[in-house]
Amino acid sequence: MRRISRITVAGAATASLALALSACGGTSTSAGSSDSKGDKGLAIAYDVGGKGDQSFNDAAYAGLEQAKKEFGYETADVEPTEGETDADKEQRLVSLAKQGHNPVIGVGYAYASAVKGAAEKFPDTTFGIVDDSTINAKNVADLVFNEEQASYLAGVAAAKSTKSKVVGFVGGVDIPLIHKFQAGFAQGVKDTDPKVKVLSQYLTQTAEEGGFASPDKGKTAAEGQIEKKADVVYAAAGLSGQGVIEAAAAKKVWAIGVDSDQYKQEALAKYKDSILTSAMKDVAKAVYSLAKSVEDGKPETGIVRGDLKTGEVSLSNSNPKFADDAELQEAIKTAKEKIISGEIKVKSS
Repeated sequence: MRRISRITVAGAATASLALALSACGGTSTSAGSSDSKGDKGLAIAYDVGGKGDQSFNDAAYAGLEQAKKEFGYETADVEPTEGETDADKEQRLVSLAKQGHNPVIGVGYAYASAVKGAAEKFPDTTFGIVDDSTINAKNVADLVFNEEQASYLAGVAAAKSTKSKVVGFVGGVDIPLIHKFQAGFAQGVKDTDPKVKVLSQYLTQTAEEGGFASPDKGKTAAEGQIEKKADVVYAAAGLSGQGVIEAAAAKKVWAIGVDSDQYKQEALAKYKDSILTSAMKDVAKAVYSLAKSVEDGKPETGIVRGDLKTGEVSLSNSNPKFADDAELQEAIKTAKEKIISGEIKVKSS
């Protein structure tokens, strides 16, 4: 599959339509206008944790909101249901496509089978999947990121900020995607200060066990690492990461957020002074850009990758204590330049 560049938007939207979603799972809709072909606009189906996770899913929603605002068309976003099957996910995507939504995006690797099946049934609809690169279909965009690169920078930040010489990593589910976060983080720590110990823990073996949706599990894991002297804890755990941040704030140590700039998240506002930075991936941009390419009549397909060079993975700079630390910022800048140039090869496992 090829990498397709981001495409500029053309065309305005017309005619108003209403949405009545029959797929399994809850939904919210945005009334607006469809394009001249009678199609509705972007629809997204959330991953485990749903909207309100202050992380991965909320980033996708931000991309949907940007598309709705710019193109003035009708959008839909659909929640997952507990214990759902791949068939349930596929039916959800099929329902959205049948109603005329285009593109239709599954948020998360768990939608791989569902996206593949729905794309076969609706070859004229563009589908997207975030965090999976295995579909290999002519009408599917695989929206993937080099998360390990941003995680490496988070490791640099952790190694430069720890006083105890112990830092922690909490992964939501023990899967290859989250291994990328852990591997990059550990490498960044060790390259910066080999004397710093990295404690790593995964909350569950499968997503169905709640690894991405259980703040209590995240909190317990973080508390355990803090008891072992970790004074910086990085979470790649979706909604469970909120528990990690809560534990860090309670124990007066640093947390590093993930995916979105968690320092700015309203639901985490009372903990923000404990959020050193966040290793971000711009899911919002990826979602919006796919919608823009469809609106322009030149849909993105194949692997569409975001990395440090494109600016779609990065570290947030919102916490003034982080942003104003000149030595820390210089270390991160140097590491970033070396990753982009290829001097540093970041591990993904």
